[in-house]
Amino acid sequence: MAALMKDSIAQTPRIVIAIDGPAGAGKSTIGKRLAARLGALYIDTGAMYRAVALKSFRLGVLEPSSAPEPLLPEQEAKLAEIAQGMKISLAGDPFHLQVLADCEDVSQEIRMPAVSRYASIVSAVAGVRAALVEQQRRMGATGTVVMDGRDIGTAVFPDADVKFFLDASVETRTERRYAEQRARGIECTREETRLDVLERDRRDYNRPVSPLRRADDAIWLDTSALSPEETLEKMLALIHQRLSVRG
Repeated sequence: MAALMKDSIAQTPRIVIAIDGPAGAGKSTIGKRLAARLGALYIDTGAMYRAVALKSFRLGVLEPSSAPEPLLPEQEAKLAEIAQGMKISLAGDPFHLQVLADCEDVSQEIRMPAVSRYASIVSAVAGVRAALVEQQRRMGATGTVVMDGRDIGTAVFPDADVKFFLDASVETRTERRYAEQRARGIECTREETRLDVLERDRRDYNRPVSPLRRADDAIWLDTSALSPEETLEKMLALIHQRLSVRG
């Protein structure tokens, strides 16, 4: 299958694969594996919004409190200004992605809990989204890419060659997020993680700018009972099918 996929992609100068879905559905895990199998550039859009949140902490625009507060209009304006002035780039293989913000490696800092809590809030600011979507589209124009996020198939690349919407039960997503946090040495409880997942869902599905939703032509996959490898194989088969039909 991998050989067939690479052959199919080699015949096309540029293919965009969009992966959307809620927190904990497996987008990043599968996106990295998929990009590695296809020899594609992996674009972690969440990391880009995290980079903006991190810089906003450093500039005092946001406070890394335990409970993020609703943004004031002046904060939204400043965040948009920060995003418009930032140059964010991604380098390295999918499993060791280096996130550069204005030429500084922030790969580790953007994974701090405070940054995670504010990432979805920052991503809902219209000016921030406009600035980063522009950068994401430029990245996607360079060749074959796998991009995951919340609105890739609906807003960033509505004409993506193949779109996926990954989903999973709240229980499954909570366990995945909990394991991920613990692996990074972050102290938390399952209940705290569950509440965080539900709050992120509420913000993502209800934000006024590019809310999370499944694109009409996206392939829906419930990954609750699937291992990462099983999910990957299903997606590879579906990509091959779509490309073959497009012929």
